[in-house]
Amino acid sequence: MAKLIALGLVVVLGLVGLGIEGVETGQKAPWRIHTLFSVECQNYFDWQTVGLMHSFKKAQQPGPITRLLSCTDEEKQKYRGMDLAPTLEVPSMSRHPRTGDWYPAINKPAGVVHWLENSKDAENVDWVVILDADMIIRGPIIPWELGAEKGRPVAAYYGYLIGCDNILAKLHTEHPELCDKVGGLLAMHIDDLRALAPMWLSKTEEVREDRAHWATNITGDIYAKGWISEMYGYSFGAAEVGLHHKINDNLMIYPGYIPREGVEPILFHYGLPFKVGNWSFSKLDHHEDDIVYDCGRLFPEPPYPREVQLMESDPNIKRSLFLSIECINTLNEGLLLQHKANGCSKPSWSKYLSFLRSKTFAELTRPRFLTPTLQTMDESIQTVQKLVIDEPGKKHPKIHTIFSTECTTYFDWQTVGLVHSFHLSGQPGNITRLLSCTDEDLKKYTGHDLVPTHYVPSMSRHPLTGDWYPAINKPAAVLHWLNHANIDAEFIVILDADMILRGPITPWEFKAERGRPVSTPYDYLIGCDNELARLHTRHPEACDKVGGVIIMHIDDLQKFAMLWLHKTEEVRADKAHYATNITGDIYASGWISEMYGYSFGAAELKLRHIINKEILIYPGYIPEPGVSYRVFHYGLEFKVGNWSIDKANYRNVDMINKCWEKFPDPPDPSTLDQADEDIRQRDLLSIECAKTLNEALRLHHKRRNCPDPSTISTSNLNSGKDVTMSRKFGSFDEISASRSNQMPKNNSHKSSKPAMIDGTFSSFRFWVVALWVFAGLGFLAVMFVVFSGPKRRGTRGKIYRNKKRSSYSGYSDMNGRDRQIRSADASL
Repeated sequence: MAKLIALGLVVVLGLVGLGIEGVETGQKAPWRIHTLFSVECQNYFDWQTVGLMHSFKKAQQPGPITRLLSCTDEEKQKYRGMDLAPTLEVPSMSRHPRTGDWYPAINKPAGVVHWLENSKDAENVDWVVILDADMIIRGPIIPWELGAEKGRPVAAYYGYLIGCDNILAKLHTEHPELCDKVGGLLAMHIDDLRALAPMWLSKTEEVREDRAHWATNITGDIYAKGWISEMYGYSFGAAEVGLHHKINDNLMIYPGYIPREGVEPILFHYGLPFKVGNWSFSKLDHHEDDIVYDCGRLFPEPPYPREVQLMESDPNIKRSLFLSIECINTLNEGLLLQHKANGCSKPSWSKYLSFLRSKTFAELTRPRFLTPTLQTMDESIQTVQKLVIDEPGKKHPKIHTIFSTECTTYFDWQTVGLVHSFHLSGQPGNITRLLSCTDEDLKKYTGHDLVPTHYVPSMSRHPLTGDWYPAINKPAAVLHWLNHANIDAEFIVILDADMILRGPITPWEFKAERGRPVSTPYDYLIGCDNELARLHTRHPEACDKVGGVIIMHIDDLQKFAMLWLHKTEEVRADKAHYATNITGDIYASGWISEMYGYSFGAAELKLRHIINKEILIYPGYIPEPGVSYRVFHYGLEFKVGNWSIDKANYRNVDMINKCWEKFPDPPDPSTLDQADEDIRQRDLLSIECAKTLNEALRLHHKRRNCPDPSTISTSNLNSGKDVTMSRKFGSFDEISASRSNQMPKNNSHKSSKPAMIDGTFSSFRFWVVALWVFAGLGFLAVMFVVFSGPKRRGTRGKIYRNKKRSSYSGYSDMNGRDRQIRSADASL
């Protein structure tokens, strides 16, 4: 009875969990997902439908699913599988109504077009996942978690579509440069699908009719029969409407292929034959198979996991074999359940059926979930890197990234974070720090090796007016770099130090051109709309409220940089218009004069920006659904629950030179509130930003050969003190504050004081060592006197007794000193 109750609780909790999952993935606008797949009225597609539908439920894929069923009237009369899946019947185009061409694959785009035009579901959805029938889902396919965004679908890689690189693309799309070799798994916004679907169908017809270019060396089709025309129809159609894909080669795997190490695919595509030992499977062997309707019959059972374990010693090949048997076993499990739904009698017991119903198999085939925090950051990196790596034939303009800092540790830890993320992001080209320092600062500065650096005379104190305004160093540094560095890049990306890159920022992706820079919105620059612009530019109508991230052609930057500097000086000097209602500066102190200098300088040249709000996000802000931001700008305090980071609190904290210094660890993503998806996504981004900064600091300290934290004494760890070793032998510096005590309270806007060095410990150690040396010399002196004395018998006993007393006395004194030293150490 107890076991039954426990089982009931497990079932109830499981159902509740499924309900929570549905809420979490958000079947509310703008998080509604719908999955589509296309089939025909044949036994061949029916058993594939059973496998896909079973895995859809088992993997807990959110949202509804629709089978697009293309049947002729004759096929429909004898068709038995109408109840295998939620279905939308689609007029068959297997025999083309105009040309008479027999090409069943065209039913896929035709079915999607029919669904968009005739299904009410298409009116109540935000994201669409399109699969093939011969697939098994292993885990939820959630478009925005894969990095999909409006205008940027996610897809699997189909490298054999070589027509994207040759005459085929030039013939069938006006934008061959946008042709992506993709297919299989497609995840996109409904608006993109509406734009794409008619073109997908049209381009499929077009390529299918182009028989002159069916050759294998042009299409990659090994049969040279135009059989993959539909795949090219998709790629050319997407290129035609300007859809550029995020290509992910890790989501889908063909059984029999060896997976990448550390990659967990969430989709099987069993379109090719595969084998495990002497067992094999090919879907083509079951083209006419009515296995769905043949009670008790399954596909031939593969080897058991225990047998596979003994087959192969190579762990990667062994993992491939396990994935192959998982695929066919899931398919057979689906058939077993479908037979039961068909009313078949219970099959006789067998070892294989027992295995399919076992807890072991359930555990082996549990849903594979993406890890939200790591996946968001890692997938964006992998995806955007492919934009560069997967296009070897395309020549993109050179890019150079620059950012401006000063000679302080405050900017140094920001530099470490930005440079670390630069290398992770796949950003093309080089990066240069523009370092503004006074001669005095430069003499004591120690962070020269953090990043390639261009040194700039400091203008923090203006040489003419004496005004203290460090922000002017940014335009001054850019101008100095342009005039003194050898620059071979065509486009310059300008960032701030307090940024973390999540993916590349390229002019070809964001459409920057000569005369058309790209930037991100700074809506608080209200001076563009009032008298401030009219006072400081001849073209106030051209004033754009932008900043943060800038992508600009080198020719524009060379004309613009001097104006940027001059307009900054001009606005800074205009103290009469510092007011918040004029500038938007909450401090009314002219602190954002440099930002206005940029906008007014650009307006003078009538440089109108392409303003893109999907490049940058401030941690702590709620992200737009489906947007994969490329940059974190952590200029403001951000928090998750009681945890927070405000960069201003670390202005005087030496995060760079104190070994293993870092920011407070953010909460674990699994502890986040699941009730509100917007809040959850916001907090995941905040956690990602903090983790990236901490990882950058960890690697920096490791490169600096900081001592292993585990070697620091337990007493010091327990006392909460951070001990750092000096490079001088035998010298230790003890920081007299714990990490937590160094940071001000979260609500404070005051800078924390530098950690103080306590010399007590080093002084005490010096005297202890000196005392030991003195005692040792004294002991040697006594020994020398004793053994160098007279050899007379009469005095020998006296000397021996004196020596013995002296020895005991020395031993007693030494024990006393030991106790004293141990007592002193304990007190420390």
